[in-house]
Amino acid sequence: MKIREKGYAMTELLVAISIFGLVSMSAMLVIYQILHRNEYNTSYMTSVRQVDNAGFWIGRDTQMAHSVIADNLTLPDFLLLSWTEWDAGGDPTYHSVRYFFEDMTSNMGKLKRYHWSSDGISEQTMLAQNIFYDSDNETYTSTATYEDPMLAVRLTSFCNDIVESREYKIIRRPNY
Repeated sequence: MKIREKGYAMTELLVAISIFGLVSMSAMLVIYQILHRNEYNTSYMTSVRQVDNAGFWIGRDTQMAHSVIADNLTLPDFLLLSWTEWDAGGDPTYHSVRYFFEDMTSNMGKLKRYHWSSDGISEQTMLAQNIFYDSDNETYTSTATYEDPMLAVRLTSFCNDIVESREYKIIRRPNY
């Protein structure tokens, strides 16, 4: 620019606008990636938590069980467990737990736990949503098989196109 001229030359303006455009576009891409990755991570963690919660309860109940029925069950039943608890006076309390699917749509449903005991407990708990069950899909379907003393359970959860499948091998306590 000459001493008496005011303003910027056209090339200076074009260079400044180009640089500003590149920086703005880069910032928008970074923000998009952060937001998209956050959505992916949220879906992934939701799937993991669903599967882990169900796996925890199944493992806990199986370790106490005297009787495990996992094979040849029909929907909505997924797993049946029972055990006897003895108090200090030698009196028995009988327990049974039924894991079952509810609200199945498009092979997806809620996995619930119903616990009954002879001392008056009768409670139902929702363990996981979006659990996949399709007997024709051996790759992803949730399954439970029992071969004394081990219960093998595979649980699969779908959440916003994220698939999480985990396998649990639980050894029940010995019967005395």
